[in-house]
Amino acid sequence: MNISTAPAPTAPTPPSAHGSLGLTQTGPVLRIQLNAAFQDDTLSAAVLDELIAVLDGLHDRPDIRVLVLASQGDDFCLGADRREFQEALATDPSIGSLRRIADKAHRLCQALENTHAVTIARLHGKVIGAGLALAAHCDLRAGSDTAQFRMPEVGIGLAPAWGGAMGRLIWEAGAARIRELMLTCDAFDATTAHQLGLLHKVAPLDQLDDVITAWTKPLARRSPEALVLTKRMLTAYAQAARTGDLALLDSHLLTTQLTRSRARD
Repeated sequence: MNISTAPAPTAPTPPSAHGSLGLTQTGPVLRIQLNAAFQDDTLSAAVLDELIAVLDGLHDRPDIRVLVLASQGDDFCLGADRREFQEALATDPSIGSLRRIADKAHRLCQALENTHAVTIARLHGKVIGAGLALAAHCDLRAGSDTAQFRMPEVGIGLAPAWGGAMGRLIWEAGAARIRELMLTCDAFDATTAHQLGLLHKVAPLDQLDDVITAWTKPLARRSPEALVLTKRMLTAYAQAARTGDLALLDSHLLTTQLTRSRARD
């Protein structure tokens, strides 16, 4: 799943299909559409693989300065595919397959955080669990005023261990509020997400693309060297503040939780 290395055009390229993803490039801006096939709003292992492949491909694409992550479905993302977790346990009791799926989540979130491109999440509908983790690892986040957010893991008997999300969310929004929302599993709206810093901008759904464009246009004109260096500095300072980051343990924690849950069943 390679992205063409041809010089970036100034007009949008025709959308290309990559499994569950749709890719469109406009100059230095690459837009990734989740659920391009309108089939499933969850993050399956196949979707994780596709996203990781695209992000890994950006190492050889310095012409891509901005990446917009959006969805064509009714919702941005309904979280991880829990049915896939159960199927992995059923077919491989050694839990190796399950741990590999969980490791992919961590690799994806790290790739989002560390890519040279400025990443923008365009959020609408429901943004649940792993979907919120994915968005939180983007540099900038804009959401529709009707978007709904929730961290349901504790309510379904799991620790919120997906992709290193807890450390990132605490850093972005603060420990006190994230603690409340994780423990209560309460849904919250776009206004609350904006107050927490999980959204930088809120707009009516029919104006959301205008907000995204208001970011991408000036970013596309910025010095590539200045953009990359600034993003590297911001990432370094954020990671330095998370000196006790346990994100590498998340895949093991999630695997253990799911295994115990299945044993009780």
